[in-house]
Amino acid sequence: MTITITAFERSPDGGKGLARDTRVRWALEEVGQPYTVRPLSMQAMKEAAHRCLNPFGQIPTYEEGDLCLFESGAIVFHIAERCAGLLPAEANARSRAIMWMFAALNSVEPAILEIVVVKFAEGDKPWASERMPLVFDRIRQRLRPLSDRLGEAEWLDGAFSAGDLIMVSVLLRLRLSGILDEFPNLAAYVARGEARPAYQRAFVAQLAQATGNPAPV
Repeated sequence: MTITITAFERSPDGGKGLARDTRVRWALEEVGQPYTVRPLSMQAMKEAAHRCLNPFGQIPTYEEGDLCLFESGAIVFHIAERCAGLLPAEANARSRAIMWMFAALNSVEPAILEIVVVKFAEGDKPWASERMPLVFDRIRQRLRPLSDRLGEAEWLDGAFSAGDLIMVSVLLRLRLSGILDEFPNLAAYVARGEARPAYQRAFVAQLAQATGNPAPV
């Protein structure tokens, strides 16, 4: 059955790979699953037809036969469970990979997303400039133990897994902040993720979508 995902018709990130459909594309590329993309305008995302797929009016969604999923983490988990290549075969290692997926989405990403909140939702507030250093400090509080845990290892727990895919996707949001440069091992970790051929294919496809010139995937 054909896999269809939804994505921004014109991505707000301008093709930087930060839109959450990129991590879904990356997972599909890692496991060698072909897919099609249904681009949506901002208005279409809020209409009833799309809210039947995602009640929050967001992207991405994943459709395959009578299965429809939303939330990028859940979609990547489904892909990893369904196809070989993103979760270890050994039971304990598999559980740890899933743990790192949750850690990325619940322990690391919320702090990073506060940068966007301060810049765009609260940027006109008189206290916004004072709040940003506090946001950066909270991000550092999350990155320090992550950096310590990774150490000099290539990936978080042995071979590359869905846990690394989600963690790298989350850390990529720090690219423009400069914070990642304070943790050289994490910066190198993210660079390794970006260098993976599957990520490069996903990035090129998302860039083409964002700039209005969709490429075949």
